[in-house]
Amino acid sequence: MRMITVSAQGEADYRRLQEAIDSIPAGSGEATTIRLRPGIYEEKVTVPKDAPPILLLGEDAERTIVTWSDNAHTLGPDGEPLGTFRTGTLNVFAANFTAENVTIRNASGPGTGQAVAAFVDADRAVFRRVRLLGDQDTLYAGGGKHYYDDCCIEGDVDYIFGPATAVFDRCRLHNKRSRSYITAASTPEGAAFGYVFLDCEITGGDGVRDVYLGRPWRPYAHTAFIRTRMDGCVAPEGWHNWGQPDREKTSRYEEYGSTGEGAAPEKRADWSRQLSAEEAKDYRILRILDGWHPEGY
Repeated sequence: MRMITVSAQGEADYRRLQEAIDSIPAGSGEATTIRLRPGIYEEKVTVPKDAPPILLLGEDAERTIVTWSDNAHTLGPDGEPLGTFRTGTLNVFAANFTAENVTIRNASGPGTGQAVAAFVDADRAVFRRVRLLGDQDTLYAGGGKHYYDDCCIEGDVDYIFGPATAVFDRCRLHNKRSRSYITAASTPEGAAFGYVFLDCEITGGDGVRDVYLGRPWRPYAHTAFIRTRMDGCVAPEGWHNWGQPDREKTSRYEEYGSTGEGAAPEKRADWSRQLSAEEAKDYRILRILDGWHPEGY
């Protein structure tokens, strides 16, 4: 296994994370660990599709921060606005990427439009003890299977979005403004699972209310919250149809065992479902991820 060290203060192989990634030979199959020492790394980072398995390993998420501030209106090198999909601070296109103990932040700020912190369009992506910070569109969970473990994800509008089959295990979802939306899944038609939240916690900032668990970005969106603690920021109806009633018939929005002030099964949108205990047993990580076990690197 290749080992690379990065420190913004020096005394490492590289000062910038992108330099470390660029040093890995294209197409190399050798698994690589990049040890990212505490510091603030102001850079836009891309992991190319032909990169080998990479473990991005920080020491402390609160002190190890990768940050940039592009938003959809930022002008790119061609003089045109970037649009949503080119705004990511961290952009992952290679399979078998893992990040641990780091913060990925888009610092564009509220009201600036779509501004992605982590753009993850790759299979078998793993994030453990990672903070994903932003406002609108914080995390793009693109193609493939993803696993997010003990992460903190914050935002306001559609801050987890995309077509991935993704498990969020013991994560905290923090909402920064009222009348907002946590998820905007675009699950492909025929996919067994979209986003599944297991034993997570939903919180809101001071005075934040009327937060929706999700709305369907595409017709076959699937999102399930299993054993979730919800504070009072969650809207009683829980789910929003994005002004498209036809999607109430094709999307799948589910809950089981929600607790806290925001848990209101009797008030949820009548086109969502409360799972039975027997049905909830099927929501196991190995089954959701089709046999992939997100342990090891």
